[in-house]
Amino acid sequence: MSMPLAEIGYVNGRGQDVAMFDESERIADLQWPSSVAVYDRMATDGRVASLLQAIGLPCRRTTWRLDQNGSRDEVTEFISKNLGLPIVGAEDAVVPTSRRGGARFSWAEHLATALTMLQYGHSAFEQAYRLDAETGLLWLRKLAPRPQNTISKMTVARDGGLESITQSPPAFDGRVLYAPAEVEIPISRLVMYVRDMAPGMWMGRSLLRPAYREWLLKDDIMRVQATAIRRNGAGIPVVTCAKDEPEQVKRAEEIATSMRAGNNAGIGLPPNWNAQLLGVQGNLPDTQLAIAGHDKAIALAGLAHFLNLDRGGSYALASVQADTFVQSVQTFAESIRDTANQHIVWDLVDLNWGQDEPAPLIVFDEIGSRQDATAAALKLLVDAGLLSPDVLVERKIRQDLGLPAAPPNLEDTTDVEPGAAPILQPVAARRGRRRLTTPDPAQPGLF
Repeated sequence: MSMPLAEIGYVNGRGQDVAMFDESERIADLQWPSSVAVYDRMATDGRVASLLQAIGLPCRRTTWRLDQNGSRDEVTEFISKNLGLPIVGAEDAVVPTSRRGGARFSWAEHLATALTMLQYGHSAFEQAYRLDAETGLLWLRKLAPRPQNTISKMTVARDGGLESITQSPPAFDGRVLYAPAEVEIPISRLVMYVRDMAPGMWMGRSLLRPAYREWLLKDDIMRVQATAIRRNGAGIPVVTCAKDEPEQVKRAEEIATSMRAGNNAGIGLPPNWNAQLLGVQGNLPDTQLAIAGHDKAIALAGLAHFLNLDRGGSYALASVQADTFVQSVQTFAESIRDTANQHIVWDLVDLNWGQDEPAPLIVFDEIGSRQDATAAALKLLVDAGLLSPDVLVERKIRQDLGLPAAPPNLEDTTDVEPGAAPILQPVAARRGRRRLTTPDPAQPGLF
């Protein structure tokens, strides 16, 4: 049996623009890239905005760090300075972002922009590096966001791999006349965060897609509700004249349209005339109840059941419902972590030391389920011989509690128990992950 080195089947059978069309989407407005404008409008809704914040804020508030993962100290410190992330177990709780050459990369800002993949389904960044003439190392100068509303095309290979994205021609800004041409960015310079990507569909799937129908109906109901209040909130003036004569009917209409509320408001009518304010008669639909129902369904689209307890509910029920939500948030954060490791950390290491160099890993504290160890619990673990009170443990506790690092002359220098090997995460396989700038016929779509 021959070794399969090339693919026979395919993902993209529609040509290189497969990402332009989602066959499963039946609503024209939600076909990418038209969907970007729709999701922009949806984000102005209060319940939709709270849903996005409920998922995004825990990802941004948890602590992100860099795990050495068996890599050399030189490599780990270099990546730490590029990303501005502290190293797990390091003496300093915070590593400042390198300012060499004017670099201003912020992991917090990058994370906030990457999380827009929840709203749109995808988030793209272009890599830019700077060569340090003194050391010969390439530093990460910028991960420039490429906004979703500027991307007009995604070119996809036959095997479903992304080859490039194309931005619409930039506009004339009054000072510089840009070339009236599209801008194509190859995959070798891209970092793409994608949510729930179907094979070959690099536009991803927005978190808001299941809530679209509820948002659309809610928006219509709120418009009708506002119109009803505006037209019928104070009643409609009706003036009945004594005789069915054109002149009297015209005069009655003038009186009705001129009626206004006020401290000194009033009207005078001829004999046998009648004036009244009439509201809508009969049973009216409860629009507020319908709006509340749609709000509930929008929250369920993101598993944020607890958002529906604003009108009362059991704390125990809220805790049970929150478990699934926390797991979903953890999954989103893991997706961002994996993409950042493969296409930011690995690329930096590959460019400077080659593919065989072990690389550190971006990690974060587990969201929602981490329980801080108390002093009593730590003492029990030490007394039972399950935990050694060495300097690495002290540093980790200081980091978790947000305490400053111990001064060098006061730091506990107790060594790890003799003969005990440090516990390291397995070094991730990185061979063959370097993205190619030119296609390899034997390995189509590999990057």
